[in-house]
Amino acid sequence: MTSEDEFHAAVEQVKTLVVDPGNSVKLQLYALYKQATEGDVTGKRPGFTNPVGRAKYDAWAEQEGLSAEEARSEYVTLVHSLMA
Repeated sequence: MTSEDEFHAAVEQVKTLVVDPGNSVKLQLYALYKQATEGDVTGKRPGFTNPVGRAKYDAWAEQEGLSAEEARSEYVTLVHSLMA
């Protein structure tokens, strides 16, 4: 499994991406990061007047039940695929 250090290194690597990976990948990165650091989504789903907040909430909610360790591992794997 992925260590905390590998996860934090991957978080820093994302900041150095020169090519925009697209909104769907950015949402996936966001959701995996939140799941790894905070656990399952909490709070109310934003309304239709906040489409960005709603997309983020939905992406995070899709990760529900994933352990922090699994989320870290998936995050690192995704970041490594973007760096290749």
